Amino acid sequence: MNRVRMLPGFTLVELLVVIAIIGVLVGLLLPAVQAAREAARRMSCSNNVKQIGLGIHNYHASFNQLPIHGSGTHPSSPLNIWSSSNESSNMRLSFLVGLLPMIEQQALWQEISNPYNRGPNYNPMGPTPQQIQYDPWVSDIATFRCPSDPGVGLPALGRTNYVACVGDSTYRARDGRLRVRSSATELPYPISSSEAMHAQAASRGVFVSHASMRFRDILDGTSNTIAAGEIATDLGDRDTRTMGTGGSDSTDNSEAVLRDNPSWCRDQSPPLIDPERPQFWNGGVNVLNSVEGRGFRWADYIPTFGMFFTILPPNSEFCSMGSSTRNNLVGASSRHQGGAHVLMADGAVKFITDSIEAGNSRNPMVYLNGNDANNNQPGAKSPYGLWGALGTRGARETISDSF
Repeated sequence: MNRVRMLPGFTLVELLVVIAIIGVLVGLLLPAVQAAREAARRMSCSNNVKQIGLGIHNYHASFNQLPIHGSGTHPSSPLNIWSSSNESSNMRLSFLVGLLPMIEQQALWQEISNPYNRGPNYNPMGPTPQQIQYDPWVSDIATFRCPSDPGVGLPALGRTNYVACVGDSTYRARDGRLRVRSSATELPYPISSSEAMHAQAASRGVFVSHASMRFRDILDGTSNTIAAGEIATDLGDRDTRTMGTGGSDSTDNSEAVLRDNPSWCRDQSPPLIDPERPQFWNGGVNVLNSVEGRGFRWADYIPTFGMFFTILPPNSEFCSMGSSTRNNLVGASSRHQGGAHVLMADGAVKFITDSIEAGNSRNPMVYLNGNDANNNQPGAKSPYGLWGALGTRGARETISDSF
């Protein structure tokens, strides 16, 4: 009778030991894998910023100016800049709209620049950017999205992680040189002499609202001046970087409050920012409407959606004056660790850390009626250190520090 020879196998103890060793190895390798994945996402994000930079340079080569931030069509009668309109875009379009043909988005540009008759009828250049029935405004464009940002879907329309740098002063930044108001006496909207003077003093970035800007306007040098940068989009979690204060917790609708103290939101008592979770607003603090988060409308030039200021360091709080359409203090931010990407005007991409030297965050912003005592007179060097200097185009600041 033949006997079957039994091969030796694992005992239960040996099997448990092997499983434990595999678990330890996975535990050791997983952080490295996650880090490698984030490094790849960060590189992809940097490439997107680079593509936007190339698009800006191609646009300038074609039209001898930068794409206008705050462009579009006029309505049949004057309308306030913050108002919604189905008739026209009312000078609300961000520089990203004009950039579309330069970043291989010709099909979307053709859809926007021609009459739209799928469902509601819209004129060329579309309605104002909050109209959800206009398909181009709800389109997600891969070049405008950072892979590290998980934000997706409603209540946002088409999201963007990249916005224009408008300098180191929020004062009248939304209006720039053009006063788009229902009280305007003619169309196209006339340049207001008052707004032009305020813009000359305070609008010191590469992009100025409603203005045609050129590389020749960057007197500090294109390699020393930020043109655009990265933001995180809102996830509905009361993140201080992506959702602003609202209602009774706002700055009482007065842009002079933020102008005179950019750290207003962090100076309040009781604190608006949760001391235990400093990236989030306190539970009892009112915030803006859920549709007014950062990065929610790629086509909108309004500060909340389409701008950032080099005042508070990257990943600082979004301090609002109670509405998304006002001159809110919004900065650069990201889902990367420790900083955010910026695009220099020469096309270079830099990663700016949260710890960049940013001067005195309680110094009043530069504006028309500033003075020597407050270091905020027109033409002054930025009160906000290296960060502020990188955001201004013509204060004759020498950038000697590495960044």
